[in-house]
Amino acid sequence: MKLYGYFRSSASYRVRIALAMKGLDYQQASVHLAKGRQYEPEFSKINPQNLVPVLEHDGQRLYQSLAIIDYLDDKFPQPALQPKDLPGRNRVRSLALISACEIHPLNNTRVLAYLTETLKLTDEQKSAWYRHWVTVGFTALEKRLATEKQTGQFSHGDTPGFADIVLVPQVANANRFKVDLDPFPTIRRINDSCLALEPFKKAMPQNQPDAE
Repeated sequence: MKLYGYFRSSASYRVRIALAMKGLDYQQASVHLAKGRQYEPEFSKINPQNLVPVLEHDGQRLYQSLAIIDYLDDKFPQPALQPKDLPGRNRVRSLALISACEIHPLNNTRVLAYLTETLKLTDEQKSAWYRHWVTVGFTALEKRLATEKQTGQFSHGDTPGFADIVLVPQVANANRFKVDLDPFPTIRRINDSCLALEPFKKAMPQNQPDAE
């Protein structure tokens, strides 16, 4: 098993958490996004979208972090990352999608390049753009988590799973951009519960061999 990723990529971070929770060993191949290595011909052959992560397993390549996590949960069912009942699975997946897509829509290197090179935004303007989407997404997520009875110590009861795996990297990014998290106490509590667990600690960007 081989994971192409970058230590600070939130999508790669998600997959590392899932792999750690499943107790799976893998070879880590760094694709340094800050140096533009995702656009080098060698990696373009692996993923024409020039995005990380990519997971190689059983002779196939898997793309997109949420789909990869879904695959890992099907292929290696223990410990389960999603509820067995259909309504529960739907809830967890919808929470994961809010975290992955609503909080910073398409905030990948191609979009950041567009903001810089085409729109000519300054670093502070890009940070303001990012903080706006974090706040919008976290507001929606906080309302759901705080008002639904399925929320416990984690997003779905008292066992960490799919939704938490996607949430934690978004909180890390929010902290990087100095987003005020005080209005989101449920999100902060769940994040703290996750970070107390070894798989989440192991997957942290600063704990990766390619961290700079």
